[in-house]
Amino acid sequence: MKFFQISITVIALAGISPSFAKVEQCRFIDSKPDREACYDRQAKALAAKKAEAEAKPKPVDSLERMKAEDEMLSRRLRSICRGC
Repeated sequence: MKFFQISITVIALAGISPSFAKVEQCRFIDSKPDREACYDRQAKALAAKKAEAEAKPKPVDSLERMKAEDEMLSRRLRSICRGC
């Protein structure tokens, strides 16, 4: 029974660990070319993350959507009757 509990705990911890991404500490690398390569990797990862965030469609605020619908309705009503 104890083995079962330990195995469940190990599996649970193994499933959790990939979600915590390890941040590379470039400033602690002594070799200048390796440190610069580390900074380049971080810059590329950041650029990719920003591009991914910009590529996602932004949710339209409900107030903005309502204003657009109201404006469209007003235009339709104005075209129906002009000075009736």
